[in-house]
Amino acid sequence: MSTTATEAPAAPALRRLYFFRFGFALVWAGLLFTSASALGPLSIALLVAYPLFDVLAAVVDLRSARTLGLYVNIAISGLAGIGLAVAVTSGIPAVLRVWGIWAIASGLVQLAVGVSRRAMGGQWAMILSGGLSAIVGTYFVVQAAQPDASLTTLAGYATVGGLFFLASAVRLTRS
Repeated sequence: MSTTATEAPAAPALRRLYFFRFGFALVWAGLLFTSASALGPLSIALLVAYPLFDVLAAVVDLRSARTLGLYVNIAISGLAGIGLAVAVTSGIPAVLRVWGIWAIASGLVQLAVGVSRRAMGGQWAMILSGGLSAIVGTYFVVQAAQPDASLTTLAGYATVGGLFFLASAVRLTRS
């Protein structure tokens, strides 16, 4: 797949960012899975850190391409970090509601950014991930009303998201 002059420098930086996001997601998911039975200090720190890491990743991504979607993602993820910091004081259902709303909103943004970058290659996984995030976010909101609501589903969500980042990074390597 060919790239334009403006896309060529962005691909290596995006590839590195995607590999890093994959690693972060796996480590984060493993740590959350081990602490997901209750809202303790580790799980609370992890829950608040994930959207803040997303903010950081979007800021790094801005160095490659200044798109409106990245600015929107920074705002949404920043608000999610604040929302989760408040939600942890109300329990797991509140956390799942905030996480679900964030997953829906950021998923739609990721979908739009992936579509806008499709000429670069390696974006099919980001497009699928964004769409899936919006769908799964709805599930989190519904799950919050269940008596057995659990944080373990968030670990699975992060793992799948990390795998999508890996797929995009590998595809960008081949582009």
